[in-house]
Amino acid sequence: ESEMWATASLSPCAVDFWQPSSTSFIHMGSSVDVHVGRNSTGRLKAHLQQTHIHYKVLIPNLQKEMEKQAGNRSSRKRRSEFQYDYEVYHPLEEIQSWMFEMNRTHPHLVDMFSIGWSYEGRPLYVLKLGNRKRLHKKAMWIDCGVHAREWIGPAFCQWFVREAVNSYLRDSSMRRLMNQLNIYIMPVFNVDGYHYSWKTDRFWRKTRSKNAKYHCRGVDANRNWKVKWCDEGASLHPCDDTYCGPFPESEPEVKAVARFLRKHRKHVKAYISIHAYAQMLLYPYSYKYATIPNFDCVETAAQNAVSALYSAYGVRYRYGPASTTLYVSSGSSIDWAYKNGIPYAFAFELRDTGYYGFLLPEALIGPTCMETMRAVRAIASGLLKKCTS
Repeated sequence: ESEMWATASLSPCAVDFWQPSSTSFIHMGSSVDVHVGRNSTGRLKAHLQQTHIHYKVLIPNLQKEMEKQAGNRSSRKRRSEFQYDYEVYHPLEEIQSWMFEMNRTHPHLVDMFSIGWSYEGRPLYVLKLGNRKRLHKKAMWIDCGVHAREWIGPAFCQWFVREAVNSYLRDSSMRRLMNQLNIYIMPVFNVDGYHYSWKTDRFWRKTRSKNAKYHCRGVDANRNWKVKWCDEGASLHPCDDTYCGPFPESEPEVKAVARFLRKHRKHVKAYISIHAYAQMLLYPYSYKYATIPNFDCVETAAQNAVSALYSAYGVRYRYGPASTTLYVSSGSSIDWAYKNGIPYAFAFELRDTGYYGFLLPEALIGPTCMETMRAVRAIASGLLKKCTS
């Protein structure tokens, strides 16, 4: 109880919730990660001491950490695809020109198209990976960058594409995947928010749509799906980080992906959304504590993915239904995908567990992507086997 009030009684501008994303998820004995402006630090510390809440400072100077990541851009001139650096974070323009380049240099394996436009009028690009010769294949969807500040997401999506096309010739299991599956990859789902997180506010989470009644902008793109919309774990207030939007699929980005998946629902067997951070692999349901009908298959797939991930660097991931493993939330993309007939719907929460939070250093991009790659490949190869529970 005291924890709850310590955080709730601070003025809202003072604290930016990193984990969990909203005060409603805080309970006795849980740990909370917050980001505080320099001017409010003293007040917060005094408040925590007064209420006997144990705390530790993980990143004393966020500004310095941020500059490390976005500051060394000037030395990075645009390079050809073969010299593209996959172990740094890239702004939206670079990711988009990289997509064109991948499409141009690997036309037999990569197809690029747009599924619509964002609120601010940016194209929503998707890459389709797979051997173009075979038709009527099963498909898998992967999206990254639903929440703008989770930069490791788009970095992983790019890494995945690079690995898939580069190992096609030399790795028989990857070749089998690409021959038997179509893999749709959306490196940046929330293009407006991601762009804004580079230009203006590194810790922006939502989309950038305008609200008629409030000055606050944006909707949580993972609370805007048409499944138990705006129920528990989502907010009706436009200024909140977990705002569900004025109605389901109000965000053009969510609407475009939902429309695309509905159109391809016959073939799409797996939906994977890449988030950060918490080191978890989550599956439905998010909105209730019930067991999905094909629990055994999905649980086995999650177990295999997590042990494949662990085999790279010994990093431990928790896995389970989102509601019990993380927290209850409504209007999420995995629940929507599952409800719309996609039997395997997963959300990854990548590294770390809160030491760096959203500011995962560039030195950890490589290891994080490499282990996650193993997990995603494990899920993909599981799709080619029959699981019948």
